[in-house]
Formats: sequence, structure tokens, C-alpha cells
Amino acid sequence: MGGDMALPMDSLIPVSGAVPELAPLSMPTQSFEARVPGRALARTATTRIARGICISGTLALTAYAGHEMWRIVSPARVTGLQWALVALFTVTFAWIALAASSALAGVLLGGRMRRPFRPDAQSSGGPSGSRTALIMPVYNEDPARTCAALRAIALGLDERGAAAGFEIFVLSDSNDSELFLRETAAMSYLREALATTMPVWYRHRRQNSGRKAGNVRDFVERWGARYDYMVVLDADSLMSGSTILELVRDLDEDPRCALVQTVPRLHRADTFFGRLQQFASAIYGPVVARGVACWQGSDGNYWGHNAILRVDAFAASAGLPVLAGRKPFGGDILSHDFVEAALLRRAGWGVRMRPDLGGSWEESPPTLHEVSVRDRRWAQGNLQHLGLLRSKGLAAASRAHFLIGVMSYAASPLWLCLVTIGLLLTVQVATTEPRYFGSEPTLFPHWPVFDSRRMVRLFELTLVVLMIPKLIGILRALLVPSLRRGVGALRLVAGAVVETIFSALYAPIFMLTQSRQLIEILLGRDSGWRPQQRTQQREGWRCLFVRYAWHMSLGWSVAVGVQAISPRMVVWIAPTLLGAMLAVPLARLAASRRLARVCRFVGLLAVSDERVPSREVLEQDRMRVLVDVELSELSWNALLHNEKFRARHVDWLADPPKPERALPDTLRATAELKIREAANAGEALEWMSEAEKIAVLDDARLLESLARAGAETA
Repeated sequence: MGGDMALPMDSLIPVSGAVPELAPLSMPTQSFEARVPGRALARTATTRIARGICISGTLALTAYAGHEMWRIVSPARVTGLQWALVALFTVTFAWIALAASSALAGVLLGGRMRRPFRPDAQSSGGPSGSRTALIMPVYNEDPARTCAALRAIALGLDERGAAAGFEIFVLSDSNDSELFLRETAAMSYLREALATTMPVWYRHRRQNSGRKAGNVRDFVERWGARYDYMVVLDADSLMSGSTILELVRDLDEDPRCALVQTVPRLHRADTFFGRLQQFASAIYGPVVARGVACWQGSDGNYWGHNAILRVDAFAASAGLPVLAGRKPFGGDILSHDFVEAALLRRAGWGVRMRPDLGGSWEESPPTLHEVSVRDRRWAQGNLQHLGLLRSKGLAAASRAHFLIGVMSYAASPLWLCLVTIGLLLTVQVATTEPRYFGSEPTLFPHWPVFDSRRMVRLFELTLVVLMIPKLIGILRALLVPSLRRGVGALRLVAGAVVETIFSALYAPIFMLTQSRQLIEILLGRDSGWRPQQRTQQREGWRCLFVRYAWHMSLGWSVAVGVQAISPRMVVWIAPTLLGAMLAVPLARLAASRRLARVCRFVGLLAVSDERVPSREVLEQDRMRVLVDVELSELSWNALLHNEKFRARHVDWLADPPKPERALPDTLRATAELKIREAANAGEALEWMSEAEKIAVLDDARLLESLARAGAETA
């Protein structure tokens, strides 16, 4: 493995070439039908107790709530709609009861999960002489952001004397030509900046098969034997050097552990909705994460980034197959991270979470629309997991992770069905003439019965159970000095109130959107693969009306109908309808940067990471400005007329593959023909498709031909 073949640092810096020498590592495709002999992992007492708390707490709360709902309807003659109401309420209540029970388990047992953190430890390589790749798969991302983040991470490791054990590897699947040429320029800047710190490698895939999972697999199969571990980063990831070193030590000290997942906090929110998510991530997120970490133990999950993996274990156990059948259920596995964790566990490797570690950040989608685009892809990926539940050899906890992922998106249509049935029952009661005496003789009439007091108590219980994770989170924030730092108790409480109110308003919008998405998936519509928009794009009123007018129409129609049939019912259903009725202005508010700036100025929805930023965050912000300036002059025109720019770009290109017989590279062939036929470079570029432009940028010979065409007509 990589640790055995580590080279002296002098031979690694400076480096040249886009990629290191090949060090192949086989990554066989796994079968879900074959039983893989894995090693059993002992469960700790903490894990067993936490699972007992979660299971018993969820069952007890759900049984009580379901019984109360049954008592509410049972005095009357129970109809089919009432049966459905009781069933749907029980299922949806179980979902929130699980979250509450998990949070309680985290409070009671979370302290036992803490491990000693050694932030100031020094090392002359990886903690055990290991070699770790910091890999960042990118797909049409802002190169300035990724370059700045990687430099901040590298400097954090260098400050701790550990840079010698790490290498940066950017894995690009970008198919936007402008971003591609900016990527290579950013990589040149990064390599120069880290010339005496750590090696920087870059690979651009010509065929981006398998999406992100295929990108990582390609890396493992080509260079996996060079490395012991890999830290997987997203394009918006940032991690401190201390945290990365702690993750490496975890794998060093536990040879049966293959993956350790951190709990990233959201940061850099510049819209109002982003600030709501950032606040929830900092205050409530750790509570939920501690509970999950307690009950899952070594049967953990993987979120696809901000985690460390043992390369040889991943290669041997986690090669993903292509699912049989048509999309959206067949094809590439979209939520690949859950499945990779399940396959590692099936092979007997431990998968753990470290909620006690800080120094791990990511960015959040800035608007409701961007969240819905991401959720559409995630929902399809999680629904694919339903077909994997019967796979042989999976740990019970892995199957639970699959089901929890499915329920994360199925909860919305279930809530929608519950509300719909409640409305239908209201209409039925209001429009049906009651029959006080049945067909059989009786001295007593069948009075319509509605136990309103019991219903109010059940409603109050539901709110309490729903709020338990939030209440625990805000109490913890008030008691932990590091979470109050720079914010203060009053602002924390005010932020929690604002976040709770707006979460309730946005919930119906997400309920309707996710329900529609689920229907689209079931109808066979694929989500596709589009890059995540991580910065706010201006959304005009017309665009918002197109997206959310149907939410408003539905909300107002139901409100008017209920008012006409049963005015008293409007009070009960108002919390569900209000968000939908105001969907367009609420979406506009969510995307507001001005409101976000006001909130930041007054300290509303503030978190300690924002008020007292870490060195890594400050360094990334500083470097991003510098890299943006460096890349500001770069364009197709500059590339064609500046030999230095072209030489820098060509340095990052791999040799073009040799075409197979009778299978010519049509993109290169057509691009070459257009360059030859065009009067000048500008005309050739106008004729080319985006894929042909990428083919030119990926081939030094074609790029030089295009540059000569530009020079001849200059």
C-alpha cells in the first residue's frame, strides 16, 4: 500500500506533470446478490443502550399517540377515511418520535462518544508515516473557491508540521469550456503557491461516466495504491488541519475502521434562507448528530464528503454496480455514499461518525429553488435504495439508514395525504346529514362525537415531540460557552424563535414541492446531473410566480373552501396553509441578500463561527479574492493570443487516448474540421458545440491549431 511505498519529501516537491505515475488498485464491482464474508464488529454498551432508547422511545411515543388518535375517532362509527387518518398519523408521528428519541439518546450518552482531541500535535508526515490524498471532485464549479479552500487546508496542515504526509488531487468532470480553462489556471496558481508545501495534481476526465462516484472510482483504480487514506472533499468543503490530522489518527489507531465521517457546519450564508439553515446547522445539527452517532456506533453512514476513507478497504469493498432497469430507479446509483458505507460494513469494516470534531464546513444552497433541485436528485437516489433493502449480508443499521433516507422524502407526501384526509373528513361531516338512528331498533341515537379536548392534548404532544431536538439544541447552546461566543444568550433565543417561525412557513412549500417531485420520480422522470448553484442568482418576481404560483393557488383555494364549509376548521389548518398561500413572497424573502445583511448587522441568526471566524475560513476568503484577480483576465481570446496562458494550460493535459479501430473520436474530428474550414478562430469557436470546445482544450495539438488560426487573422 501507499504507506509502504512512500517517497522522501525531496522527491515530491517540486513536482511536474498533471498527475503522478500510475499506481493502479483494483476496485471490483460488487454484487448485491452475493453474500460477502465479513468480520463481525463488537457493539459497545453505549451503542446498545442508545439503540434501546431510540427503539423503545419511538415505539412508546408512537403507540401512545396512535392510541389517542384512535380514541378521538373510535366513539363514532369508524369510516374508511378515519382508518386512513389514524394510520397516516401514526406513521408520521413515528418519524418525529424517532428524531426526538435519538436526540434524547445523544443527550444521555453523547459524552461517552467523545474522544481526546489533540489539536496541537505535531507530525513529520501522516501520524504513522501514512500518505493521504486530499481529493476534490469538481463539476463546473468556481475554480477560485476550490483553489482557495485547498490552499487554506494545505496551510493548516503545514502549520502543524504535517504537510509531508498529504497530497492534493483535483478530479475534474467539468464540461463547461470557460470553467475548464479557468480550472487549469487556478491549478497552476495553487501549485506555485504550495511549491514548498505539498504536491498538487489535477486530472480532467474526458468521459464523466458514473458521475461523482465514477470520478472517485477512476481515481482509485489509477492511483489508489499510492495512498493509504483519502479525505474526500466537495467543491464547497473546508476543513482545518487539526481535524484532518485527527481523522488520520483515528484510522491509524483502529485498523478495522475504514471510514470516519465528520459533521460539517454550514457557513458563508449570504441569503436569508441560507442564514436560517446556517443557524439550524450550528444549534440543532450537533444534537441530532450526537444521537445518531450513539445508536449507529460502528455501523455508520457516509455523506460523500468531509470524511476520511481507508483506500484499500474502499477499493476492495465499495465498487458500485449499475442498477438494472430504466431510470429513475435503474442506472447509476445517485446517493452512492449511503451504499458505499453499507458495502464497507458488509465486508466487516467499521464506519463511524465524529460529531465531537469541529473544523469541518460546507456551504448551503442559497434559495428555495436550489434546495429543491438538490433534493430532487437526492430523493431519486434514496428511492433507489428501496431496491437494495433485500441485498444479502447488509447490516441491520445499514438497512435502517436506507429507510431513514427514503422517509426523509416520503414524509412530505405522507403529511400531504394526512392533511388531505383531514379536509375530506371535514367536508364529509359538514355536508352529510347525520343519521341519529340506524336500521336496527335502539333506545339511544348515534350522536356524532368529536373529542375536542383529546385532540387538543394530542396536538400539544405532537408539538412538544417535534420541538424536542430544537429545545435541546438551544439549551445546549446557552450552556456551552463556545456556542455563545460572540453571539450572546439573547440573540441565540431570538434566532431560535425566528428560525422556528420561518421553518413552519417554509414547511408547506417543501411539502408540496417534494410531493410533486416524488410523483415525477414514480412516473419515470430522471433528475439528470446539473451542477449545484452555490451563489445566489437574482430571481425576479416573474420567475418566482412561474415556480410557486401553483403553491399559492392551491393554498388559497383550500382556505376559501374550508372557510365556506367550516369556518372553525380554518384556525386548525392555518399553520399548514399560510406558507403555501404566501409562497411567492416567502421565496423572494428567502433569496434576499439585503435582509441577510441586516440580520448579520444586528446579530440575528448569528452563530459563533460567523462572529469569530476560524483561521481557515479567513485564509480561504483572502485567497479567493487573490485568485479571482489572477483569473479575471482569462478567456478564450486571452488563451489563444497568450502563449504563456496556453503553455500553462497544456501542462495540465494528459496524453489523448488512442482511438480504437473503426471508432474515431468524432468530437475531435469535427472540431479539427471546423478549425480548418473557418476563416478565423472566432468563427471556428462560433461553429463549435460546447463538447467540441472541451475536446479542443483537452488536446494540445488542436489548441495550437486554433491559436495559429487566430494569429493568422490577427
